[in-house]
Amino acid sequence: MSSLILNKSAHIKIRLFQGFNSLKHLKHVHAALLRLGLDEDSYLLNKVLRFSFNFGNTNYSHRIFHQTKEPNIFLFNTMIHGLVLNDSFQESIEIYHSMRKEGLSPDSFTFPFLLKACARLLDSKLGIKLHGLVVKAGCESDAFVNTSLVSLYGKCGFIDNAFKVFDDIPEKNVAAWTAIISGYIGVGKCREAIDMFRRACSVFDGMLEKDIVSWSSMIQGYASNGLPKEALDLFFKMLNEGFRPDCYAMVGVLCACARLGALELGNWASNLMDRNEFLGNPVLGTALIDMYAKCGRMDSAWEVFRGMRKKDIVVWNAAISGLAMSGHVKAAFGLFGQMEKSGIEPDGNTFVGLLCACTHAGLVDEGRQYFNSMERVFTLTPEIEHYGCMVDLLGRAGFLDEAHQLVKSMPMEANAIVWGALLGGCRLHRDTQLVEGVLKQLIALEPSNSGNYVLLSNIYSASHKWEDAAKIRSIMSERGIKKVPGYSWIEVDGVVHEFLVGDTSHPLSEKIYAKLGELVKDLKASGYVPTTDYVLFDIEEEEKEHFIGCHSEKLAIAFGLISTAPNDKIRVVKNLRVCGDCHEAIKHISRFTGREIIVRDNNRFHCFNDGSCSCKDYW
Repeated sequence: MSSLILNKSAHIKIRLFQGFNSLKHLKHVHAALLRLGLDEDSYLLNKVLRFSFNFGNTNYSHRIFHQTKEPNIFLFNTMIHGLVLNDSFQESIEIYHSMRKEGLSPDSFTFPFLLKACARLLDSKLGIKLHGLVVKAGCESDAFVNTSLVSLYGKCGFIDNAFKVFDDIPEKNVAAWTAIISGYIGVGKCREAIDMFRRACSVFDGMLEKDIVSWSSMIQGYASNGLPKEALDLFFKMLNEGFRPDCYAMVGVLCACARLGALELGNWASNLMDRNEFLGNPVLGTALIDMYAKCGRMDSAWEVFRGMRKKDIVVWNAAISGLAMSGHVKAAFGLFGQMEKSGIEPDGNTFVGLLCACTHAGLVDEGRQYFNSMERVFTLTPEIEHYGCMVDLLGRAGFLDEAHQLVKSMPMEANAIVWGALLGGCRLHRDTQLVEGVLKQLIALEPSNSGNYVLLSNIYSASHKWEDAAKIRSIMSERGIKKVPGYSWIEVDGVVHEFLVGDTSHPLSEKIYAKLGELVKDLKASGYVPTTDYVLFDIEEEEKEHFIGCHSEKLAIAFGLISTAPNDKIRVVKNLRVCGDCHEAIKHISRFTGREIIVRDNNRFHCFNDGSCSCKDYW
């Protein structure tokens, strides 16, 4: 009998080392472990617990953990680690408190994940306490712990504390550099962020031997810090050095392509790896889904999603968000239903996608239902991004008083994103009374952000309050704040071309403006009248028409018309919101050219076809 148990025990150990294809398979082995009385073997139990998180079912992970009679530090660490990786940040902190009640102290494996949870929840109070325990435990020289501390302080806005920790790291890793740069960006210190990024690059450039890890880290660093063109340039340098992309480099490249709308380039780069690697790796698969979705190819994104062999919560969320931003709102809701039926528990990011879908379609009642169901049905506490989505939804739909009340009743301090959403609603509905108070909040939070000033100036200009608009511009000038220029990108034959308002630097500039002149004639013949209310400056009508006629998206479209075949779709990406005049003009252009024109601005997709837009003029 004892030899039989030994054989079964050996079989279970072998199975635990090999891994599992399904949660059902794991449950079978776990049941066998309990029957054989091996549940007190903390090593085996730890293996089972670790594998349980791979299937995104944290409820079963809790069940395994709480069946343990005397959980040790290893089991607590695995539980915290798994919950954080599954975005269950509040639950991970609750497990930490349970660990402390058991008399156990955190170690160097506990701190990085707990600090990540605090950073995501903006729980600076607990984070500061953990920093004290880091010093007490003698972990202040651990690179992973310090990097997590930098990220925590940066995300919570304590940039001085973040820099102190960062400066004490003897060998600064790429993750630490990214954390401190992101921290500076988060508090509006863009100049400091750029300086730090340049320092990081000179770390990299000085390396005599660059391995795939350093290449990949820098590519991801560029992509995640808003420098997609630099990420792609470095990627091609890496290829020229004879390195083939690994998972992390590919994720960085696909993120850069997504940012630029470089569909052809993203397709080409993804073909450097076997498609099975994407379908079997949730991180790679998510990046590919996101790239296709943001390049306006939701059909390709959907094909990848369907082919994914392992769909974790991040993969589902990428598909839901992609459908939402592409205007396929009902499909996004339907996919959420499928996710529930598959036994995948939604998380906060799932509801961000659903609420964004409601915002794009103006579905206020549905948005309220999803928001309220977070706590009532799914026991998820709405976080600041969910409040931001609701404020955006209500503001765009004209429920400005309700949106303002929601901001004031939030259980946390509203950030710039929330106030910015309310400001956007004020702009759309020209509420100049509410907007001034909102702007004061925004300027206090983001004193260097030109967008706050420009948006108020837009509101005044649209209402023909030219003197008030001039005062705002004067304040910007006094404080040295410059308006962010509007850039548009279009990819033709795998090459990304960049345009800005009034641009004449392109080699085909003469032909582009000639085409633009033709379009202006055709537009006027079709009954289009320029909407000059969108121009910021009090100048003559003729000058206004010329100014809006040279917006970057119009230049990109003119270039696309002369550079592509008559039946090709034209895809343009813009860094700012597409203005009302351009939106109206592009609708006309799509009709008399017979072209489908897809424009992705910083808010959503606009698919123009035969004189209409997929957004139904709601954005």
